[in-house]
Amino acid sequence: MQVAVVTFDGFNELDSFIASALINRCRRDGLEAFITTPTPVVTSMNGVEVTGQRPMGFVTEADVVLIGSGVKTRDVVADDRLLAMLPLDPSRQLIGSQCSGAVVLARLGLLGTMPACTDMTSRPFVEACGVTVLDTPFHAEGNIATAGGCLASEYLAAWTISRTLGEDAARDAIDYAAPVGEKQARVEHVMRAVHAGETALR
Repeated sequence: MQVAVVTFDGFNELDSFIASALINRCRRDGLEAFITTPTPVVTSMNGVEVTGQRPMGFVTEADVVLIGSGVKTRDVVADDRLLAMLPLDPSRQLIGSQCSGAVVLARLGLLGTMPACTDMTSRPFVEACGVTVLDTPFHAEGNIATAGGCLASEYLAAWTISRTLGEDAARDAIDYAAPVGEKQARVEHVMRAVHAGETALR
């Protein structure tokens, strides 16, 4: 199973790298994440240049597509050429967004009446798309999930791993990355947030 971590120019490193690193703890179990970019090299909001591992065409092959945020998201959603590179299909793909990535999902028409999570800076832009923003870090309905706040990327990764490999695999991945002396508490915290986000509006 393959995960496309969609990463645009001006991206937030925490969004793309935390999600991909946690998911790639599961390579041996057949789940692998790839930084997926519209150009061969993209530059982060802090000037870090990254070579994409996969081109944007990879999103049609991926089983999971996670869309990160960045300082140029409004430019992305105003660019029909870039949006055309994202023919996402929630009937066969898991789709997630981080922070301003929710604006991309809204612009693609994927959220419908579903509320979303995003960061405080992006909130007015998500609401301008007619989407209700929740004051929670993670929310999922069916095959679509949104996360708000840079460090909420661990919730998005845990959701991805749980949905593809099962909760035990997600717990193992979070346990590996959690601070020493805080592992059990961190695992329980992350999984509690994911479960709460999946059941909040049921």
